[in-house]
Amino acid sequence: MGDLVLTPANAARVADRLSHLRGAAMKLGQMISMDAGDVLPPELSAILARLRNQGYRMPPQQLDQVLAREWGRDWRRRFRHFEAAPVAAASIGQVHRATLPDGRRLAIKVQYPGVAESIDSDVDNVATLLRVSGLLPRGLDIAPLLAEAKRQLAEEADYTREGEQMRAYAARLAGDARYVVPKLEPELTTRHVLAMSFVEGQAIETLEGASQEARDAALTALVTLVLRELFEFGVMQTDPNFANYRWQADSGALVLLDFGATRAVPAETADAYRRLIEAGLARDRDMIREVAVETGFIGVEAARAHRGAVDRIIAAIDAALNRPGAFDFGDRAFVPVVREEAKAMIADRDTWHVPHVETLFVQRKVSGTALLAARLKARVDVRGLAAAAIGRA
Repeated sequence: MGDLVLTPANAARVADRLSHLRGAAMKLGQMISMDAGDVLPPELSAILARLRNQGYRMPPQQLDQVLAREWGRDWRRRFRHFEAAPVAAASIGQVHRATLPDGRRLAIKVQYPGVAESIDSDVDNVATLLRVSGLLPRGLDIAPLLAEAKRQLAEEADYTREGEQMRAYAARLAGDARYVVPKLEPELTTRHVLAMSFVEGQAIETLEGASQEARDAALTALVTLVLRELFEFGVMQTDPNFANYRWQADSGALVLLDFGATRAVPAETADAYRRLIEAGLARDRDMIREVAVETGFIGVEAARAHRGAVDRIIAAIDAALNRPGAFDFGDRAFVPVVREEAKAMIADRDTWHVPHVETLFVQRKVSGTALLAARLKARVDVRGLAAAAIGRA
């Protein structure tokens, strides 16, 4: 069955089917393709990678029906101008520009009809795809992860909740010129429509053409934010999709978008990261391994069966992080070492395990931030920032 699914022709068909499902299926596909591109079979990577830039757009008549249901039949009277063509299309909604009678410009995110109702079936469909593809061992229990994915996606489909999270982030970051958070327009926000100020900015990837100084400053701000989320706010926006960030070239500020994936960080999860950072700063490799196993970053069986590989991976990362000066994310010399050492662990499917779901969501943000930093070849004082975040500076 796996061979049948992973033929090149079927790869295209499965990607098309998932994109039509939209909602949770498309969102999970995007997450997997972004987070595990080096691990997935090439055919499955091809299926899922297509979803990152593939979006459904509502026909004008359907858009009108959705907005009439949310705002009333005369909804157009609320605006001086409303652009029918979306400026962006994503996994569970699309974004329109609009202008209020007083001249203020808004970004209006409109949720696709039926997204919330299809979450459970969409998640189950993606799980089936992963099972049939042979990617996941039969004995691996992903039920807790699937249940949590359904819960979080249901929260993401509540735009009223997202608006409150956006307002809370704006308050936390008020006065810090490195960040810009759109202002919520509460009177136009409903469970299925999110209205906010329209904030100018370029795609974060445009930083690739900026100076080294600009790239370093932007990623230093982003790493700082991740550490504050983990150790100060106790709340984290856990979706590091590049589209959730914009960059303002004139001010160098980061525009933060999409707060649907915001979730509380349990104290025990933050403590696990604190202990890992403390061990890393002390360069105590044995302690790094012990804490990683104890907290579930590495499975007990994997650490026992592949002790040498685990130690060599830790040593490679430790050496890279402790070179003089800021950490150069563009220097990927250690990555082939890690990838080679991890091959045997990945192949030994009997030792696979699913870490605690809270750790997975936080680690997704950490890994996604590192991925962006690597793409932009940024240099960041990771050790200094981490030490300051846990009070060890």
